[in-house]
Amino acid sequence: MLTSIDNAVNAVSGILYKPYVVPLLLILAGLYFTFRLRFVQIRLFAESIRVVREKPVNLGATSSFGALMVSTASRVGTGNIMGVSTALCLGGPGAIFWMWLTAILGGASAFVESTLAQIYKKRDSEGGSYGGPSYYMEQALGQRWLGVVFAIVLILTYVVGYNMLAAYNTQDVFSTFSFYTKSTPVVVGAVLAALFGFCVLGGGKRLTRVTEVLVPVMGILYVLISLYVVIRNFGQLPAVFGRIFRSAFDFQAILGGFTGSCVMWGIKRGLYSNEAGMGSAPNAAAAADVSHPAKQGLVQMLSVFIDTLLICSATAFLCLFSGVEPVAEAAGATYVQACTRTALGSFGAIFIAVAVCLFAFTTLLGNYYYTESCLRFIMKKEPGKAFLFVYRLCATALIFAGACISAGLAWDSADMMQGLMVIINVPVIVILAKPAIAALRDYEWQRRKGKLPAYRGAANGVKDTDFWQD
Repeated sequence: MLTSIDNAVNAVSGILYKPYVVPLLLILAGLYFTFRLRFVQIRLFAESIRVVREKPVNLGATSSFGALMVSTASRVGTGNIMGVSTALCLGGPGAIFWMWLTAILGGASAFVESTLAQIYKKRDSEGGSYGGPSYYMEQALGQRWLGVVFAIVLILTYVVGYNMLAAYNTQDVFSTFSFYTKSTPVVVGAVLAALFGFCVLGGGKRLTRVTEVLVPVMGILYVLISLYVVIRNFGQLPAVFGRIFRSAFDFQAILGGFTGSCVMWGIKRGLYSNEAGMGSAPNAAAAADVSHPAKQGLVQMLSVFIDTLLICSATAFLCLFSGVEPVAEAAGATYVQACTRTALGSFGAIFIAVAVCLFAFTTLLGNYYYTESCLRFIMKKEPGKAFLFVYRLCATALIFAGACISAGLAWDSADMMQGLMVIINVPVIVILAKPAIAALRDYEWQRRKGKLPAYRGAANGVKDTDFWQD
């Protein structure tokens, strides 16, 4: 049964990742937005750092930093470690270049989708806000049915695809330790499911606050340890970069087998890691209380860079500077654990295991956060307590199941679902880009005038929204 499901999922994923479907959509949309926004991801990088430090407009509301942490909690996860390891082993060092390119171009796409989410966000009963792609598909595009389809696909992507994969990767990181047995996935799955259920069923606020502190600390420590390995092996720097660029532009190999090339693996794992253009982060962006939609666009653009250009690069350099050769048979935990053992001794393998566990847990919670907003959209009201209880139990059970499934089914399911999100969301944000582009121009004009940017919908051609009206 599982083999038949895996074969079907793999077949659909293979179609989505043909060069003219998901890869072409991501690259063309990224290029289009980059030029229309005049390289916003480079020009306003420093501004995005400044904006993220601003306090919310209303006391107690969600700040830009708070929305950044929610989206980063989902983005920074097992994909930053296991995903990069898989890309290196199956696509070669050149996959890292294409992962970088996906992030740089994706920064512009992330700006547009998150700015749109802010413009078309809805007001909740307590004066706060919520929203996301489903809401701008309904209000700006006038296609509620498409918003419902997208909401369903997002729920399946995060509750099924991504959370099952995060659970699988968490148990897989222990596979190189001597204590690993056939029962280890069951034990790890049970522990993860119990902790997740404790949080989402209402009793885990304290645990959630602890992880909110630990994960940024672990992320910084992870980057510093990778930097230590690079500095200790600094003489290899030209050779490592040479390998990355030679492999990235080996067009004979790329054209000979595109589905297994460095381009495809770089795009697949880059998208899995940073989610730019998928329409996930806008659900968090819509909750931020800011004076101008462009601010949250800049903040979410920064999140893409933190995820891929910083943390994914840390994994890539940690592996490539270790001297351990990436091979297909070692894809995933085996390769990254071998690299850290070579570079740091037994401490390295333990550190990676701890990092994966922490990153995975916050990913599970961040992923789940997105889905309740989609439920609200589909049902046109707040889900009832009984419904939510059953839904949360199902989400918990899927985490346990994810730890016990095969690697192929775990990765293929996530790849397929994220591909479906891209082919729905990217064309929509291209069609609706005008208000986001106008918002950036308005924001920059006000900044040049020395004003505190404040957005007025009518002045920017946006009407009938819950926010931004005079």
